[in-house]
Formats: sequence, C-alpha cells, structure tokens
Amino acid sequence: MKSFSYVRPTTTEAATRERATGATLLAGGTNLLDLMKLQVMQPDRLADINRIAQLRGITTDGAGNTHIGALTTNADVAAHPHILHHYPVLSHAIVAGASGQIRNMATTAGNLMQRTRCVAFYDRAAACNKRHPGSGCAAMGGANRMNAIIGGSEQCISVHPSDMAVALCVLDARVCTRRANGQGREIPIADFHRLPGDTPHMETVLQADEMITSIMIPPTPIGRQTYRKVRDRASYAFALVSVAAIVQVRQGYIQEARFAFGGIAPRPWRIGTAEQALMGQQPTPAILSHAADIALTGAKGHGDNDFKIPLVRRTLMQVLTILSREDEND
Repeated sequence: MKSFSYVRPTTTEAATRERATGATLLAGGTNLLDLMKLQVMQPDRLADINRIAQLRGITTDGAGNTHIGALTTNADVAAHPHILHHYPVLSHAIVAGASGQIRNMATTAGNLMQRTRCVAFYDRAAACNKRHPGSGCAAMGGANRMNAIIGGSEQCISVHPSDMAVALCVLDARVCTRRANGQGREIPIADFHRLPGDTPHMETVLQADEMITSIMIPPTPIGRQTYRKVRDRASYAFALVSVAAIVQVRQGYIQEARFAFGGIAPRPWRIGTAEQALMGQQPTPAILSHAADIALTGAKGHGDNDFKIPLVRRTLMQVLTILSREDEND
C-alpha cells in the first residue's frame, strides 16, 4: 500500500478544508480501504471524519422531513423504528446489501460515494477510463455481465452498486452538503451521480471542497413500498437488477406509482414519463409492459449483460403487480 498522511478533523469545517487541499475522506472504509489495498485508489492524505459527532443520527423536522446524518451506519438506518415505519423500502434495500458486519461499519454518505464494482475498474492491468482517463474501456466488448445497459457511454458502462441509493431515489431524497466557505446546498439524489459521457472519472456533482453532511427525505409517500433485488446468490451479492417501488391503487386504478432501478445504469435509474404512463390506469399486463418500454428506452446490452433487458421488464412487472394487488386488498 502506498504511504499516506492521516488526520482526524473534528468539525465539518475542518473536514471541508481538508477536502479543499485534496484529502480523501474516510468514514466506514468498507470500500475505500479495499481499493487502497489493491492500489486502485492511492490517496496521498486521508481525513478520518468519524469524530464529527454532528454527522450522526436520525431526526425529523416540523415539516415532516427526515434527516439522516452522513456518518449514520447502514445498520442503524435499516433498524430505526422511524425508518421501518415510514420508509420500509429504504430499510429493505439496505438489508439487501452486503453483510451484517459491513452494514455495521458502512455509512450513509459512504454508501453513496462508493465506487463501481466493474471488473475492469478493479483490475489494474485492464483499460479503464474511470481509473485512467483516455486509456479505454475493457468492459466494452469484454467481461460485462454486471455492467450497464442504459445511461452509459462509449467511454464507460459501469454501474453504481448502491442498493440504498435506489431506494432514496424513489423517495425523492436530497443530498445535503457543506463547502469549505460554509455554504451548503441540497442536491436531488437523482442528480447527484453523473452519467459517464466523456468524463467517467467524474462520478458525482460534488465540488473539490464539498462533503455530504446528511440526507433529507420528504414526508412519507402514499402507497405500499418494496425493494426487489435479483442477484446471483441469496446474500452478499450485488444486484443484477433491482427495483424500488411505491404504488397506490384505489378502486382498481393506479393513483401513485414510483419506481427506480439499480444494477443497470451508472446511477439509480428513474424515468418520470414511465411512471406517468401508469397514472389513472388499471395495472394490467399491457399497461405495465408499456411503462417498462418507456423506462428502457435506449437500453442496449453489450454481450454478457444482454439478459438484463428482459430481466428488468419481468422484475418491474412482478413488483408492480404484487404491490397493486396488495393495495387493492388492504
């Protein structure tokens, strides 16, 4: 492992100043330390932010919004009574990811900032524009079973591996940040991760001196919630395809429909026009299939991952059908 310097900022202000000078933030370390051991990431300076107490915890405000601190562990979020009651899709998504030990260490912000698990990205001998811009993409035409079928580019077809981010996307969550000058902003999570385009090494919209401080989730949406993850084995595996969904049906017609996909794109994939196609409709196979068509507009397999396109359709239709029936019988 390459030598590096190590500091422990105790305030958000100090942490953002470290970010401004090029330091890499360390929280749970469940992804970063693996990448450092493999020398895929070789930071010169680590800023361990675990002593910033105000970045932990789950609170609500007078408007009914829920705030999850950046350092709150995945395990604590998934098991929190408020989350279980109001946002079960988030709890389900978190539990579907990694192992219990990792969830005990992994943090909310770290989950969003984790790097892709693309085989080419992890293999230092393979060409990867995300690691070395301009070097090429070995996954394109190579081993790409886990890679993107939509949202990628000729430069990169990696996927973002987070389960939690998919659930947060369907919940219309916002990423709250702070910069070294004290300014903050709220970024819709749907806009937080960049599509690769010609700059796949630029993965988020964060500025060089900006860090995540919390996640804000609006009041509980109306409808039943679920998270369905299709993977190679029952646990501790990344999604081939996942769907987070919220559906409300009254008197046989869809009143509310939200769904986002994981495992198929460089960021959680949610298409508003596909959701709108369901509004006011009966949840028949033809209607659900039409929504899937819209959501998959532009989808393209690259060989090993061709199977994802029909798998997305079947998974979405199954999830929406089950949620619709449960809601009608409520």
